[in-house]
Amino acid sequence: MGAVEELEELAIKYAQEAVNLDKQGKRDLAIIAYKRAIENLLKIVHFQPNYTLNRIYIQRANIYKTRIKALQNFWFNDSTLTFENPEEEEREIGGLILEKPLGVRWEDVVGLEDAKRAIKEAILYPSKRPDLFPLGWPRGILLFGPPGCGKTLLAAAVTSEVDATFISIDAATIMSKWLGEAERNVAKVFNLARRYAKKRPSIIFIDELDSLMGVHNYEVGGEVRVRNQFLKEMDSIIDKKNPTPLYVIGATNKPWRLDLPFVRRFQKRIYVPPPNYSERLEMFRLFTKNLSLDSDVDLKELARLTEGFSGSDILDVCQSVQLRVNSELFKSNKFEGDIKPRGITMDDFREVLKDRKPSISPQTLSLYKRWCNEFKAL
Repeated sequence: MGAVEELEELAIKYAQEAVNLDKQGKRDLAIIAYKRAIENLLKIVHFQPNYTLNRIYIQRANIYKTRIKALQNFWFNDSTLTFENPEEEEREIGGLILEKPLGVRWEDVVGLEDAKRAIKEAILYPSKRPDLFPLGWPRGILLFGPPGCGKTLLAAAVTSEVDATFISIDAATIMSKWLGEAERNVAKVFNLARRYAKKRPSIIFIDELDSLMGVHNYEVGGEVRVRNQFLKEMDSIIDKKNPTPLYVIGATNKPWRLDLPFVRRFQKRIYVPPPNYSERLEMFRLFTKNLSLDSDVDLKELARLTEGFSGSDILDVCQSVQLRVNSELFKSNKFEGDIKPRGITMDDFREVLKDRKPSISPQTLSLYKRWCNEFKAL
């Protein structure tokens, strides 16, 4: 066992001890145990400053510090604790579930036709006519590509189209809520999704998938156990004899970090690239439709000038020109009543674009293309 793994085991031990003592009303002993848990968590951060779970460990240490202050003041607020109460745990997991439609439709997703087609074939069609798929259908879909290009939007759109229950999780959700019990809670999330899937399709959406399923230089036992539990759960839903409409959609900006056995569990691996010229043009039309534009604004030229920009980058550009003209109005002190800002001109866009570069580098794009060529599965 490595030094970091030993520190994690000690942090788990003291954290569980602190919670039990806290439940029993033994405040002084609970404070000591919380402090020891904090000490071991911060040692991990100190010894491995680049460790991927440091943010989670710092977050957990801060929660324990807050609890210590509460106990020292004889003030109780049990919302900072997680007890081993199945009903309480299910309420926490239930908070990750969005049962109402997300309100995103296919027409809200500009471009990405290959991705839309693959997702429809894997989820939409089998959900409507499962009897037509005696060999089963894909249950795992991996969306990979640069940030801000529509991965989450695609997941939201298919959820709305099939009226599915949407369960959203990430590394912080799994690892920080239940320190030391992460793999058990992976199972709980899947079990809850199976129960919902008895009534209608259920989608587990895992954001920042590489944080949970990636291979890192420094790993502790908790990460390995979580990966193994996910593999087990994925195997159970991929079984072609299982008709349950339960799907896992994973999104990642760093697919090359994923553990290869986990990659194979996703039968559909879909590249979500930056928008091409026609898609950028459509985005400018969409994002500026409620803005007051002067007649000199050339959306085709803007689409040409923003080659390499992500959809999120283009939205940021449009928001910036909106802010530019609104700021002028407020600085003039003539914003009372129904006075409107002046119309947005092409020069406004040019000035904004002077100070903006694409958030995606050509080098990073080449990494995506290389990984796509090796692993894509539409």
